[in-house]
Amino acid sequence: MNGVINMSRRDFIKTGAILGGGLVLGISLHPIGSDSEAGVKPGAFAPNAFIRIGTDDSVTIIVNKSEMGQGVYTSLPMLVAEELEADWSRIRVEPAPVDHAYDHTQWGPIQGTGGSSSVRSEWDRLSKAGAAARMMLIDAAAATWKVNADRCIAQKGAVIGPAGQRLSFGQLAEKAAALQPPKEVVLKKASRPDFLGKPVRRLDTPDKVNGKAVFGIDSKAPEILAAVVARPPVFGGKMKTFDADKAKKMRGVKAVLPVATGVAVIADDFWSADQGREALKIVWDEGTLASLETQKQLSDYAEMAKKPGNAAMKKGDAEASLKNAAKTINAEYAVPYLAHATMETLNCLIDLRADSCELWVPTQFQTLDRNAAAKIVGLKPEQVKLNTTYLGGGFGRKANPHNDFVSEAAYVAKAARDAGIQRPIKVIWTREDDTRGGYYRPLWYDNVSAGLDKEGRLVAWHHTIVGQSIIAGTPFEKALAKNGIDETSVEGAADTPYAIPNILVELHSPKLGVPVQWWRSVGHSHTAFVVESFIDEVANAARRDPYDLRADLLKEHPRNLGVLKLAADKAGWGKPLPAGRRLGIAVHESFGSYVAQVAEVSVDSKGRVKVHKVVCAVDCGKIVNPDTIIAQMESGIVFGLTAALYGEITLKQGRVEQSNFHDYPMLRINEMPVVEVYIVDSKDAPGGIGEPGVPPIAPAVCNAIFAATGKRIRSLPIRADLLKA
Repeated sequence: MNGVINMSRRDFIKTGAILGGGLVLGISLHPIGSDSEAGVKPGAFAPNAFIRIGTDDSVTIIVNKSEMGQGVYTSLPMLVAEELEADWSRIRVEPAPVDHAYDHTQWGPIQGTGGSSSVRSEWDRLSKAGAAARMMLIDAAAATWKVNADRCIAQKGAVIGPAGQRLSFGQLAEKAAALQPPKEVVLKKASRPDFLGKPVRRLDTPDKVNGKAVFGIDSKAPEILAAVVARPPVFGGKMKTFDADKAKKMRGVKAVLPVATGVAVIADDFWSADQGREALKIVWDEGTLASLETQKQLSDYAEMAKKPGNAAMKKGDAEASLKNAAKTINAEYAVPYLAHATMETLNCLIDLRADSCELWVPTQFQTLDRNAAAKIVGLKPEQVKLNTTYLGGGFGRKANPHNDFVSEAAYVAKAARDAGIQRPIKVIWTREDDTRGGYYRPLWYDNVSAGLDKEGRLVAWHHTIVGQSIIAGTPFEKALAKNGIDETSVEGAADTPYAIPNILVELHSPKLGVPVQWWRSVGHSHTAFVVESFIDEVANAARRDPYDLRADLLKEHPRNLGVLKLAADKAGWGKPLPAGRRLGIAVHESFGSYVAQVAEVSVDSKGRVKVHKVVCAVDCGKIVNPDTIIAQMESGIVFGLTAALYGEITLKQGRVEQSNFHDYPMLRINEMPVVEVYIVDSKDAPGGIGEPGVPPIAPAVCNAIFAATGKRIRSLPIRADLLKA
């Protein structure tokens, strides 16, 4: 990451003509002349294109974000269509190739999807792209009719003249392509939206329903082979020796080859490859983590928390205030490693040739994955073509900064080529591979203390966090670490909005060999649980209503307070509930959006938790598609609730104990609560929406459990045996 590239509004808009076939408009942060062709006909000049308008009236939007169910193949085209005045029925979508034209506007020279940043990062760029195209089409029509452009308007895929004349975008495309781009781009007035803020059906739904959608694991190629890899049973282990005699004799097996990550079995099909792997006899050097045990790790973390850490946030004198407080409370919290458990397991189809390579991969990190593969196979990046497929879920796992599953496929292809096999190979991870393959949300231990004065006011807060850094050793370390602090480890804790005069937040980042990375909502996934649970403990100690205490502490933060009040009002906070049910509340800001959730919960005599209803209020700033916002809030609640009730990766003798959905379960449909989502009407800058629904659900549920049982949940997942009557 080299930071954000700043440029003038005029320089921001660049257009290029396409010869014979339509108008292509490119909006670039880089000089024209890169290798992007993005679906343009051969021979056309269309550098850095985001929009292609064909003579058949089709409008193709080149989307530079990965579609993994979050709806960017609809929301980003909506930004273009709004300013273009397009006919939505003519909109088509194509995934962008890897090219600097499609770099993330906030991350620097890298193309990728994550951090709930797709709409936030592309709102201006795509709006201006659509507006510039609209202006050029109007100019083309005005020139045709010999009238002033300001007497013409664009409307639903056509330009309308002063006398009612009409020319469709397709009819104007070639003429518009010959025009000079506007020196200043004029956006529509926000008070007259055609698409934005209105529910729009997703463009990717039909193909996903009828089976036409191609996910990575669906990718095919002529003469394709399948491969699976036997990996060490302990993280950091290495292969010492292997016996492949039995595997090589099995039907369909083409080769058994050592690779950087273990031993690859290549076969005619997945089943043959998987059976061949089962037949391998491998002796592993298990390395230094063979004795790692989860309980011992937690004990070590607890000891570490007793020592001063790196100060991530310091205001006033928390330690002195705690000593002088009229009342102090302390609690220890812990959350486990978590797997991403995407519906589609990791996979990559790779076709390696002598001087070229092509990948079909469900990735969130196009640039890094392409470059990593190129380096491994000994080619230049421009010799490697990466095709982004649909992703069957991502949650951050397919944005791996170490490029693990794509790099592994490159190693397999290189080994196969060296062995005389030059055919496309699809490397597939089984569910067991995926669950045990690492790159988890880190295990976290938190120790929190608070002090109250004689009037019960919160005057001190000391929060110590212990857990692995997810950015250490990655390309993002310099950008996301300051003064030895991984910002993703403390987000949501070091920037708490609560009005507490004395705060100290400290961090310890132990280095272990268990591979970790971002998991949906990143650091907020654990800090919200701790902060929002402990605020409830403070309210109980102060004999305050949990809602009232939060409201008092958030007076200077109207957006936090706004969603808190909205969720509480809609949930009927303080009103009678059915017998045995209680409410819990939590509010949290992440990725520029503010979310409050109220969970209605009951606990039976066997300690089984039932979440009956969740009321969610969200303020995500300006809105693109409210249907997407509602869906993402519901999705985040399911995701976070699954983790709170069931999610846990544990290690014994260095080995991951979980393997599949029988011991790493998902929330079932009969367990799904009723979810109500309320969206705040806001004119603020757009925030993220894919991740902010996750953080509040665990503390809201656990706070409701306390209200129902008087028992405080301080570690996840929630265990029934601790809640039995």
